[in-house]
Amino acid sequence: MSSREPDPRECAPGTEPLAKPSPLPFDVVALVLQGGGALGSYQAGVIQGLDEAGIEPNWLAGISIGALNVALIAGNAPGERIGQLRTFWETICRPALMQPVVDAMQHWIARLGGDARRMFNASAAWRAVIEGQRGFFAPRIPPPWTAVELPPGNTSYYDTAPLRETLAGLVDLNRINSGEVRVSVGAVNVRTGDFEYFDNTVGPWQGRLRLEHFMASGALPPGFPPIEIDGEYYWDGGVISNTPLSHVLSAKPRRNTLAFQVDLWSALGTVPTNIWDVQERHKDIQYSSRTRAITDLMAREQELRNLVRELLKHIPEETLLADGMCRTASDWACGRQVGVIQLIYQEKEWDGLAKDYEFSPQTMHDHWESGLDDIRQALAHRDWLDLPPASERFVTYDVHRQSNP
Repeated sequence: MSSREPDPRECAPGTEPLAKPSPLPFDVVALVLQGGGALGSYQAGVIQGLDEAGIEPNWLAGISIGALNVALIAGNAPGERIGQLRTFWETICRPALMQPVVDAMQHWIARLGGDARRMFNASAAWRAVIEGQRGFFAPRIPPPWTAVELPPGNTSYYDTAPLRETLAGLVDLNRINSGEVRVSVGAVNVRTGDFEYFDNTVGPWQGRLRLEHFMASGALPPGFPPIEIDGEYYWDGGVISNTPLSHVLSAKPRRNTLAFQVDLWSALGTVPTNIWDVQERHKDIQYSSRTRAITDLMAREQELRNLVRELLKHIPEETLLADGMCRTASDWACGRQVGVIQLIYQEKEWDGLAKDYEFSPQTMHDHWESGLDDIRQALAHRDWLDLPPASERFVTYDVHRQSNP
């Protein structure tokens, strides 16, 4: 795998992306969205930037909050997607119990600096824990720990029925199931422990995805309940893997692919100096390490596939056809080219341990703008949208990376 770093002379912050690119020279243009709760509004900013540039992915893959954003993109016409995304995030980032004075303070507090903002955000996260979020989840009353045995769908601290109602008003399932854009969302079968992708174009769910499939991908225990689908119960896909990149790159036939991989947890950070930051840093590493490992694994696999392909050129054709091992190697060999544009949320000075469940409107807007700024900078590198050089099979790009891995 090779990695290209941006030249600061080539792309300064605020640079406008190319307005309407020519058709991209890739068979698959994938948008890969991982989990991260409230941080998911960063993904919405990235989606807006792609929309501005006229880039429409033909494969949308998501897990957890990424799956919900996928439903909103795939379930709406291109000209309506950003408005529906905005409506969704404005809805779920309203507190369950309105406190006009407190809510009006957030813009003023944002000007006071990191410490004041951090305290306000902690308060907003605590309100989400106690009150829930309007149009998203509500605390169970009585709480689940008062019961020895409950129906499987009630074994959680919160009820996500409000989320289903919100999605029902914003998502057109007929559009999703038409297969115009491929959709894949990941979840975990609670009974078997197996990871499963719900896909609108292949497999048992072809053409019949429901809102429950997207909610299942975001049903993180013990906060949210497992979602029942045809007699089986499912939890958040992030229980096993927080990124669907391997699903996209493992699909057959293997085709030239450009993947916009939007990560909500950064591997890079500072050494903690208090116990709260220790827990936050632990969460960052826990979720980002899986993404890095999968990216590195897929890059190495593609290098080996291409190596096998080149070696097979030195074997006589009659041997290739007659020898079983050669036929197996031929099936495994692949010379496709892959570009991965990484959009990684960068920690803010006011972030804290609760950043994935801090849903204040001010923070949501800040995350959204961060995603929009990052994708605009990425798209300003016009060569990132081209096939990698012929000598390279897997290339990653990242506007924030300062040195080669």
